[in-house]
Amino acid sequence: MMSRIWAPWRASYLQSAVAQSENGCFLCAGLESEQDRENLVVLRRSHSFVVLNRYPYNNGHLLVAPRVHKGSLGELEGAELTEPVETIRAVMRALDRLLRPQGYNVGLNQGRSAGAGLPGHLHWHVVPRWDGDTNFMPVLGDAKVIVESLHAFYDRLRDEIDRAADH
Repeated sequence: MMSRIWAPWRASYLQSAVAQSENGCFLCAGLESEQDRENLVVLRRSHSFVVLNRYPYNNGHLLVAPRVHKGSLGELEGAELTEPVETIRAVMRALDRLLRPQGYNVGLNQGRSAGAGLPGHLHWHVVPRWDGDTNFMPVLGDAKVIVESLHAFYDRLRDEIDRAADH
């Protein structure tokens, strides 16, 4: 049986997630809004953008998506296909400097049967990994501990991306 860890700060997110799911794609909603920190939109590029995952597997878990609302890799062409991969490389460099991970899981779930929670808007998961990052909590407690708040990490990552752009 799964244990519960009390996290009342998530209640406001759950309410907003329900509202967003009723209104459509949370990625498109984040793009349409100018409130990047609230929506955890870390980086906007011409054909792609980066969002912190609200349910991270590890600190630094990011979503990289094309700006277009398409659900299949086969639907993407030109820069909307290539720029997200270039963006993945750029954010991995920022994560290397910030978190010094020992590896990454980078993956794309295309379609609901493949595990896509948002099958209509293609996105890649970028998950920093460290040797031994699976500890007793998920194994024995069926829970994952994330050591930094999303907004604290958002601020650090935005600063790092801005610093790298200045050089």
